[in-house]
Amino acid sequence: MSGRRILGINPPVEDFAFFDLWSKPAGLLYLLEKMRANGNEVSLIDCIHEAAVGKISFGREKIGRVEIEKPPVYSGIKRKYYRFGLSEECVKERLADIPRPDVIFLTSAMTYWYGGTKWIISILKKELPEVPIILGGTYPKLCPGHAKKLGADRIVSGHWIPDVPYPAMDLYEELPYGITMTSFGCPLSCSYCASRLLWPDHLRRPVHSVLRETDLQVSLGAKDFAFYDDALLLDKERYFYPLCRELRSRYGNDLSFHTPNGLHVREIDGECAAVLRETGFRTIRLSLESIDPGIAGAGSDKVAREEYLKAVRHLLDAGYSRDDCETYILLGLPGQDIASVAETINFVRTAGGRPKLAEFSPIPGTPSFERAAEKLPELRDEPLLQNNSVYSSWISGNISPEELQGLKDLARKTD
Repeated sequence: MSGRRILGINPPVEDFAFFDLWSKPAGLLYLLEKMRANGNEVSLIDCIHEAAVGKISFGREKIGRVEIEKPPVYSGIKRKYYRFGLSEECVKERLADIPRPDVIFLTSAMTYWYGGTKWIISILKKELPEVPIILGGTYPKLCPGHAKKLGADRIVSGHWIPDVPYPAMDLYEELPYGITMTSFGCPLSCSYCASRLLWPDHLRRPVHSVLRETDLQVSLGAKDFAFYDDALLLDKERYFYPLCRELRSRYGNDLSFHTPNGLHVREIDGECAAVLRETGFRTIRLSLESIDPGIAGAGSDKVAREEYLKAVRHLLDAGYSRDDCETYILLGLPGQDIASVAETINFVRTAGGRPKLAEFSPIPGTPSFERAAEKLPELRDEPLLQNNSVYSSWISGNISPEELQGLKDLARKTD
């Protein structure tokens, strides 16, 4: 495709809650850069970040929202439901401001966020009825049959490895933070994770490509960077350490780095902790999941108790605080015992880390999804039931809302 006007759209999110964890539509932005390199004119409407109403920390933004009616499947849930992002009026104004596109590339992230995707498609069909809409992203990859019902003209559910040097971040008028990936995919096969479904192979990018990507976004004003990797520290001596040395050489202490997806704990020794600290990694998320052997097995046995204790000790010795050592603890997996979650929370606190509950979402195509669907077959037909905000405490019956709140209170407890 060349010589066309292509409009990329990141749709609003419809959910009970939404937090900007350095979330940019990376796949769409890489694709728009690819299309531009092929001789197309590209533009972007990011319904999430163009609706920012304030700053939080490290470049992250507070996104404007409006309360909307809950879908019938959520009628029994005693929580408010929102659309996060641009209003219909603002979307129409943005469409009027840009040249009429020849084709629209629409992305869609979480499977249970399809409501926002459906909403934006309905607007596009009214405002630009002759312009074809191509829908891609995580949702149509994992739920292609369901995605075909939303009204897009074409569904893309295949795999594409970005082959351009950087995403089209210059399409943003202001860049509060940058994003990068040193690799695509993950070599592990955790039973609850979709990484191997989205990226069948674990592929490293050359260090110079990551640096070029960083340089571009720094030139656009970014001071904070989020690494989207699922396995950032693997083979750290040959890849991560040289990358960090070059980042320090180029930028000194001017940049801050963040790891929202969690780091593999067993890779963090004394040298690694020091490198993280010296390079400017401010947000450290650790992947522990559980100290329950059964649950740890579902997570590819990627960390043992002693390994976690050593990793936290190394991080504290390097100058990080307890609050810096946020540790993901899985909650709501099929067959998981509530007592083991509490035990893991207490273990993390005793070790010097900060517990951070990660509520389970049954992701289509994973072994954990199949286990969950045996108990609740409706999961196969209705992606809204896969919502991690309410699956464990309202939908699956694995835990009551009161028990969930008790675990949250325990995790937030201060010494």
